[in-house]
Amino acid sequence: MRTALITTVAGRTAHLRRQTADVGRLPRRPDRQVVVAMGEGEAERARPACATSADLLEVPVERGELPLAAARNAGAARAIAGGAELLVFLDVDCLPGPGLLARYAAAADDGALLCGPVAYLPPAPPGGYPRDLTGLAAPHPARPVPPADVVLPGGDHRLFWTLSFAVTAATWTHLGGFDPGYVGYGGEDTDFGQRARAAGVDLRWVGGAWAFHQHHPTATPPVQHLDAILRNAARFHARWGWWPMEGWLQAFAADGLARFDPVDGTWCATAKSGPSRDARSIPGA
Repeated sequence: MRTALITTVAGRTAHLRRQTADVGRLPRRPDRQVVVAMGEGEAERARPACATSADLLEVPVERGELPLAAARNAGAARAIAGGAELLVFLDVDCLPGPGLLARYAAAADDGALLCGPVAYLPPAPPGGYPRDLTGLAAPHPARPVPPADVVLPGGDHRLFWTLSFAVTAATWTHLGGFDPGYVGYGGEDTDFGQRARAAGVDLRWVGGAWAFHQHHPTATPPVQHLDAILRNAARFHARWGWWPMEGWLQAFAADGLARFDPVDGTWCATAKSGPSRDARSIPGA
């Protein structure tokens, strides 16, 4: 099965460089690497951090927000056009464990959406992370971690994430990729998981397909993405009838940055958050 590894990037050149190095040391390497740079000039900046054989393309930024959904779609289209039969998506912040590609390939099946466990690394020590990352971080506590040789079917599609996942080209085509109407951070992953559920595509957790998330500073809740989260949450609500990212929405409300209007049934930014667009359910989204 011809495998493509797909990564989207905007900045984070150092993280991409380390990912590229670790991919090059995998016992099983991808037949094709596709790197999708988001924003004008990002491909040129990313090129030195990519493998010389990597297929590098660039997609424009819209509304000042990263087009994560559209970028993943562009990467998948390029990979499939090049003959890929299995698409493995790995976030630029993630380093592949030694068994990541082999385990995804062994578990690949039309009609399945595959996710591997991810551990969040602490800040890198002087000189960077060691090659062997085992034991440096615990797995994410909210998601299953099957034994290394086990594939756990019947997963909760609400737990699907884009840090590390794989899908056959046939299943990707059946699902139609991500909804590019989600622009900026948040929601497009939960929507994709729900569309997989609605299409009868099983979510399976793949033991041994480890990825390790490189540390970077972040805000909790991610206030820098407030507008995008409100807008994308509204798009999701219009389609599925419930609110995603509810923990973040409630945290924004607790900080006085957003409020829920029970009359209109909408979340919107408050004056405290500065100028922002109301997140109203979008008919036909």
